[in-house]
Amino acid sequence: MILEQAILNIKKGRKSEFESAMAQAVPIISSSPGFLGLEVRPCLENTSRYLLLVKWERLEDHTEGFRNSPRYQEWRTLLHHFYEPFPVVEHYGDPLPS
Repeated sequence: MILEQAILNIKKGRKSEFESAMAQAVPIISSSPGFLGLEVRPCLENTSRYLLLVKWERLEDHTEGFRNSPRYQEWRTLLHHFYEPFPVVEHYGDPLPS
């Protein structure tokens, strides 16, 4: 399982619009092959910031499958205009043993 992570900084005054757009975008990404789950968490210290966590079966399910699909174009149209600056997306592997 791969965990995709991005910090989403939303333009001032656009929080409500972003949250509505994200609600529309979730079904788009969740229909992607290899998608395992998604969380969007608001930051407590900065109300214009969110943590996006997406679980994928494999890295390629995100980087090749989703990003090269028409679903990504819909996602992009709905969400990308809210970000300032554009987020850095990183991928993480399995957790270390505890």
